[in-house]
Amino acid sequence: MTSRITVDGEDALSLSKEPDPSPVRTGLRGHPWLTLFAVAIGVMMVTLDGTIVAVANPAIQKDLGASLADVQWITNGYLLALAVSLITAGKLGDRFGHRQTFLIGIAGFAVSSAAIGLAGGVELVIAFRVAQGVFGALLMPAALGLLRATFPAEKLNMAIGIWGMVIGASTAAGPIVGGLLVENVSWQSVFFINVPVGILALAFGLFILVDHRAENAPRSFDVLGILLLSVGMFSLIWALIKASEWGWGDTRTLAFLGGSVLCFVAFALWENSVSEPLIPLGMFRSLPLSAGTVLMVLMAFAFMGGLFFVTFYLQNVHGMSPVDSGLHLLPLTGMMIIGSPLAGFAITKVGPRLPLVAGMVATAVACFGMAQLTPGTSTLTMSLWFALMGLGLAPVMVGATEVIVGNAPLELSGVAGGLQQAAMQVGGSLGTAVLGAVMASKVGSVFEDNWAGAGLPPLTPEQADLAEKGIQVGIAPIPPDAPEQLAATITGVANDTFVSGMGTAFTVAGVVAVLAAVVACFTKRGENAEPGAAAAHI
Repeated sequence: MTSRITVDGEDALSLSKEPDPSPVRTGLRGHPWLTLFAVAIGVMMVTLDGTIVAVANPAIQKDLGASLADVQWITNGYLLALAVSLITAGKLGDRFGHRQTFLIGIAGFAVSSAAIGLAGGVELVIAFRVAQGVFGALLMPAALGLLRATFPAEKLNMAIGIWGMVIGASTAAGPIVGGLLVENVSWQSVFFINVPVGILALAFGLFILVDHRAENAPRSFDVLGILLLSVGMFSLIWALIKASEWGWGDTRTLAFLGGSVLCFVAFALWENSVSEPLIPLGMFRSLPLSAGTVLMVLMAFAFMGGLFFVTFYLQNVHGMSPVDSGLHLLPLTGMMIIGSPLAGFAITKVGPRLPLVAGMVATAVACFGMAQLTPGTSTLTMSLWFALMGLGLAPVMVGATEVIVGNAPLELSGVAGGLQQAAMQVGGSLGTAVLGAVMASKVGSVFEDNWAGAGLPPLTPEQADLAEKGIQVGIAPIPPDAPEQLAATITGVANDTFVSGMGTAFTVAGVVAVLAAVVACFTKRGENAEPGAAAAHI
């Protein structure tokens, strides 16, 4: 499928035939690598915020007198808004232009961040976190849409590789920067830092970015489709978030899951009948695009679901501070930073299939290796498994993104970018929920035997339930004023029980990663990755 591209209103295909290129193509404005730099600043702001806030939550709770539920909503409100809005935000970019959508996302995210820092109550913090999620959803698909339209096919993988490197670097920096800011300044500074970054991204965006639009870009909105998809995504993510609290068999969990299925079915039926759908379901006739989407879900399931427990392992079992735990995760994120541009180069040379399969196999091996971690595992051993996981994830983050975006028509690049991000959100939520249930089940099955085997006094059912919930996040249920020897014994039981549950969870994550490697066999280079409008710059 061939699409005609307009650059600030001009026909890019006719421009490519002119002997003297236009100023748009020869100046800094619209230059592909500068475009990458401009969008990378904005993406860095959003991904940094994704990990930096977790470090600030305890300080927010203490300063504002928030409950545990309030603190959870600080994260869940952002996650829900992001997941629900991503695909619709991508469609907005396709309709009105990715440059405008990106700039609005940048400005809104920075203003929302400043508002959180100035908020005097937890309710306002939650409200502005929801706003952050909406503006972040505008920004992320638009960034991919800009790269897709700007770079030629032979350079797109390298651009996405560098884009992935920025995501890895900012994700790695989040806990470290957040810990330093919270410890030495205030929790508000964690949000205020987005303001100068946002101003810088906005300035570069206004000066560098060019609005590339396909001639057959959408001209209307599928309002009912947006409503059905949004309600379906909300119901699914909300059920996954609350499943650990309510239970998988609880009526409320089943009701939200059932509601999401009904909404998705109704959405599919409606999309097949409307003239200009939100997501043309014909996109999924492309086996590589469908495989790339499933692969992104499975990768996020294994990665985010498994990583959820690693932070508790480092902080609650090994007793590290948030900053120290962030430093110990540098082998993982560092290999993602190094591996992403290398993966882009390899995928350009040999195509995505082999790097994707190899990456998921490496991720599976790392998961099975981390399933063997114990309370006494050395930093060197942990670092080796973390590094292998980062090395495995790098080609998947780059390759699956290129497979999804590259196999979508140019006029749907925003929707494809939203689909890629939504797949990650769903996979991460699903992995955290399912592996959390696996962890809880394993802890429940071995806790009583471990407790009794250590010669500790019997617990009442209420005490055992509270102890199990604490152990699921690595916290030892030590009574106040417990003698040192008793505290040490309880800590040993709690740590052994926790790593037993974590090991089972990582084993399941490894199996999912193996399944993802099989899915990766069905991917291939994007069929619709026609050269970008500014290809003459490269």
